[in-house]
Amino acid sequence: MFFVLSKIFWLLVQPLSLIFLLGLAGAVLVAWRRVCAGLAIGGLGLVLLGASSFTTLGFLLINPLEERFARPAEMPGDVSTIIMLGGATVGRVSAVRGITELNDAGDRLMETLRLARLYPQAKVLISGGSGALEGEVLPEAEIAARLFVDMGLGRDRLLLEDQSRNTDENAELTRDMLGSVDGTVLLVTSAFHMPRSMGLFRKAGLNVIAWPTDYRNTGEEGIGFDIVNPVLNFVTTGVAIKEWIGLAAYAASGRIDSVLPGPEAP
Repeated sequence: MFFVLSKIFWLLVQPLSLIFLLGLAGAVLVAWRRVCAGLAIGGLGLVLLGASSFTTLGFLLINPLEERFARPAEMPGDVSTIIMLGGATVGRVSAVRGITELNDAGDRLMETLRLARLYPQAKVLISGGSGALEGEVLPEAEIAARLFVDMGLGRDRLLLEDQSRNTDENAELTRDMLGSVDGTVLLVTSAFHMPRSMGLFRKAGLNVIAWPTDYRNTGEEGIGFDIVNPVLNFVTTGVAIKEWIGLAAYAASGRIDSVLPGPEAP
């Protein structure tokens, strides 16, 4: 139920939906001759569109998430398992075309592959099923595994957790698959997604080292206008808002111990 509600909630509150709903509500009010209220609500939608697309708002929102966890200062001497969370592939396109089509988070796969080559003795666990509410979509773990094998990674090194639909299930099902693990375990996911992931994996009882990748900002952006790439700005704002909402929801429901888990467990 939590999974379905979270999908419906985000469908309604994501910036694009909010802008559309505010514009629609404004138009209806104007049609009902409540012109002032209609213009105010429609104007609010325009402000949200402008702030999301033509300012650094998204980068300011995502920066605290990306800065929360850093990679170890020195490379670990020995690694037993590399865990990569799904969310980096385009499921329907990959399934229909028989390829591995990557999305904006494709660095997760590339960094995992790099680590797998650096630590040839390590097992690689790919955690990701399908997050779609309807329709048959190939599990993300299978799509990623296809790329790894094509890139020369031995199939016997791969462990596929292909049932999880969100990060909470990533952690629980990965724990059930791994059991007790000896040695160092690395967790690879997008930097903005690492606080929530670390909080959930700790809650599941897994001791992992954060290995963030897929950074969306430089960490040097200030408050101001940015008209170079409004589409990227808009997408970044949506990604950041979604992650902050996810953190708040997971903390409120007791799935993680704090709104913004940090390097030191509470």
